[in-house]
Amino acid sequence: MTTARLEAFSDGVFAVIITIMVLELKVPHGIDWEALRPLMPVFLTYVLSFVFLGIYWNNHHHMMHVTDHVTGGIMWANLHLLFWLSLTPFVTAWMGENYFAPLPTAVYGGVLLCAAISYTILQTVIIRDEGPHSKLATAVKNDVKGKLSMALYVVAIPMAFVHQAISAALYVTVAVMWFIPDPRIERKIHAHDERA
Repeated sequence: MTTARLEAFSDGVFAVIITIMVLELKVPHGIDWEALRPLMPVFLTYVLSFVFLGIYWNNHHHMMHVTDHVTGGIMWANLHLLFWLSLTPFVTAWMGENYFAPLPTAVYGGVLLCAAISYTILQTVIIRDEGPHSKLATAVKNDVKGKLSMALYVVAIPMAFVHQAISAALYVTVAVMWFIPDPRIERKIHAHDERA
């Protein structure tokens, strides 16, 4: 099985998740700038979650581009990733509407951590299926950035109970680290295209 169907399904899920998130944004009850103030936490959380979903969508696309075929294990690992990402609208709304309260902020980080773990599992299943010399395996190598991201989430979750700003700063740090699609995979794609 080629990756096209898996990518199309995943793209649809990403689109639905973003749609649900944007529907959570409420219209202000007023016509001045002051009416927007209570909505700022929700909006800021929406922006952060939108960026994370964009990062996952982008890197998922690149990962599928260097994957030759899809197996049952890859499909289940992909569904596992989509499950955690589908919880994004819930934790986004909960954290935003409660002004970054400790528990919602920690749970938000928990979902981010589980999404990162499931992405790593998907990547590992693909590499195991395609071999240690596959395009993906040679592109990601030890995946230091992925491991660092998970470590930052592990720190951010308990820090939500110390000061939520620390957790938020760590979440933003991870987003900034991943904002540009993984250049390791892009280099592999370009090298492959040049040889073709």
